[in-house]
Amino acid sequence: MIREAYGNAPAHPVESVIIDRRSPNDELMSDTERKYDIVVWGATGVAGGLLADYLTDEYTPNELSIALGGRNPAKLKNIAATLTDRYDAWNELPTVVGDAMESDTLREITRQTTVVCTTVGPYTTYGTPLVEACIDTGTDYCDLTGEVNWVREIVDRYHEAAVESETRIVHSCGFDSVPADLGTILVQSYATETYANPCNIVQVYLEDGDGSVSGGTLASFGELFEAASNDPIARHTLANPYSLAPPGERDGVDSGEQTSPQRDRLGSGWTAPSPMAPVNERIVRRSNALLDYPWGREFRCTEVIPTGSGISGAAKATLTAAGLAGFKTAMGVDALRNGIREYVFPDPGEGPTRAEAMDGSFSVRIRGRGTATDGHFTVEAVVGADMDPGYGATARMLGESGMALLNEDIDSPLDGGVLTPAAAIGEPLAERLRTVGFTATVDDASINTSDRRG
Repeated sequence: MIREAYGNAPAHPVESVIIDRRSPNDELMSDTERKYDIVVWGATGVAGGLLADYLTDEYTPNELSIALGGRNPAKLKNIAATLTDRYDAWNELPTVVGDAMESDTLREITRQTTVVCTTVGPYTTYGTPLVEACIDTGTDYCDLTGEVNWVREIVDRYHEAAVESETRIVHSCGFDSVPADLGTILVQSYATETYANPCNIVQVYLEDGDGSVSGGTLASFGELFEAASNDPIARHTLANPYSLAPPGERDGVDSGEQTSPQRDRLGSGWTAPSPMAPVNERIVRRSNALLDYPWGREFRCTEVIPTGSGISGAAKATLTAAGLAGFKTAMGVDALRNGIREYVFPDPGEGPTRAEAMDGSFSVRIRGRGTATDGHFTVEAVVGADMDPGYGATARMLGESGMALLNEDIDSPLDGGVLTPAAAIGEPLAERLRTVGFTATVDDASINTSDRRG
């Protein structure tokens, strides 16, 4: 298997391996010949069910042909029946059945659809065959992964194959990493348009949030730490801030994510390390590289948690940093990690009800600083929503990413490859999210947020 081969690969594997099981006469189907616009892969899980619910609520059969995919036909039919009962516009929802580990079956599914939106994780375990199938059949793909080690594997093994087949493999289309990635491109586009220069530093602030974390997300988190404990390539990936950049370009000025309490370098007060920084920072840096460094090779990116000013802000930053360090230490020990997985983490498939998924909020602020001819400037974007970030908001981010790919509603020079939301879709994703209840604003940092563009 490709994953087994990768596990024995050198620390800097070559890019890439092309896997094509088509016979010489097996031509790719055009989008007009495909039966479905989108397949929701993993529709029987919590995240997949919310995605299917969102798409059938937001769109009609005249706008979108959708199929629900997974390995359990009875559960798929129950989900389909629930949705058709709930939404009068949908008389039926077809289902497609397959196994996440059977490439041939997955190819039969992907050849029938233009886009696959997958929520089936951990992606390190279940994701690679679907990526292979999508590249083989020229089917665009988007997922929710935050597993940096797996994204690195897919970059090294499949980026060139995806470029050649003009297939867009778009990772991290949920709370990891749309707010940070999209917010950065909003900041940089505004800075370039207004000041004729991009920001040379961007800081992402993980601010207010009220929501929950899915069992699947935590399972992926556990897989990441297990890989880091047992796989030297995964350890190297997590140690290198530029590990998702193209081969030969995996170094730069950034030293890595913040690990201790620090003064805010772009504002006042104190900041603590963010648990999402190892994923989001690398995705943003990959966006810059994929777009051919429009923000410069000296561009810096950091994600933090703001904790306030004064003694209380410093104390909160210290406690947050210590808690995160302790958790990382525990997750790095096999026995402790296994205990946390068994007794603390919810099982994959566990999660909130539909109503609970829509109850919550989050706000991510992205601040950038640059230099124009008349001095320094600061630009700020805000991406947020009044819904649970890990469920309700993530379903919309993934769904609208898939819809943008389907409708070619993109601003990108890239026709294919292993991509990021900013590099594959760009600013049109912000507009799509605004129409479904998100905040996605950008302006000079000194201007009141009520006056922000967007």
